Amino acid sequence: MWSTRMAIRVGFIVRWSGRSPANQGVGLKRQPSKMRIVGLGSALVDMLVNENDDFIRRIGVKKGGMTLVAMPDLEEILNQTSTNPIVVPGGSACNTVVGIGRLGGLSRFVGKRGDDDIGQYFQNALIERGVEPFLMTSALPTGRVLSIITPDAQRTMITYLGASADTQPDEITQACFTDSAVVHMEGYLLFDPDLMAASLNAAKNAGAMVSLDLASFTVVEQSKAILDDIIDEYVDILIANEDEALAYTGINDETVALARLARHVTTAVLKVGARGSFIQHENRVYRIPAQGPGTAIDTTGAGDLWASGFLFGLVNGYTYEKSGRLASACGFEVCQVIGADIPIEGWNRIKKKLEE
Repeated sequence: MWSTRMAIRVGFIVRWSGRSPANQGVGLKRQPSKMRIVGLGSALVDMLVNENDDFIRRIGVKKGGMTLVAMPDLEEILNQTSTNPIVVPGGSACNTVVGIGRLGGLSRFVGKRGDDDIGQYFQNALIERGVEPFLMTSALPTGRVLSIITPDAQRTMITYLGASADTQPDEITQACFTDSAVVHMEGYLLFDPDLMAASLNAAKNAGAMVSLDLASFTVVEQSKAILDDIIDEYVDILIANEDEALAYTGINDETVALARLARHVTTAVLKVGARGSFIQHENRVYRIPAQGPGTAIDTTGAGDLWASGFLFGLVNGYTYEKSGRLASACGFEVCQVIGADIPIEGWNRIKKKLEE
């Protein structure tokens, strides 16, 4: 049931054997049957509010992190907000594949929603945006995230996973990833090791490369016991921002941290905010400048949309530099709006990057 505080403002606002050989900076070799990018993660609805740092301190969560809560706790925090939230479909992997669909790519989202109005809203939103839904349903409510945006444009997430946490390992099969070039997994799956293991095996059995976004420093901190083995055995593309890279590697030096991220994967990404990003493929490092002046209204979805541009570029055979520039353009545009929904004029500017 919709909360009384949720005034809705609708808007959306092959099998690889080992590691790939060096390819002189060109992205994945295109195959007609292997162009789809599948996102696997939590089917969530985002609730976006603007608050100050005092609010973050008052509710007792770590700024910039992600905190899991029960539904009553989420409702209690929501009732303390000063304004009604903007409500949009969300979830990290979902944001990424919606961006890929907006760029004209083939995309699918795999997840679990509630058998409720919010869940139906979520599914319809995927279809409207050219994303193929592969959704299971649960008796639990559809999951949701309260994303608190502070004046410095940083977002702090309070998450009720709901139906998304009801996904069972045996529900994630090879059929979820049919005809996929890349399966992009959000790091939040690491909270359920059995589900993560089943998903990784199914993706590899489908002949897909695996892309993993570490998602949050809190995810990394709580998953250290299994993260090394998972990355070493299954992951081809590893994506992290500065905080996540530090939590994983314990290294402040960006060059050394990137090399550590890349140790067991084909491609590693280190995003450094307004300064751009670094991509290491095999032994070569690409420095990708940020797009735009570095201003931000809200950083919600910045990493997710960065991944949209990057993965779209790789699957379409772009160079790593061009894929990175497209990724940066997507990341910049989403930071100019509240939430992870880039308006049509933003997508038009991004698509011009494809012509460069």
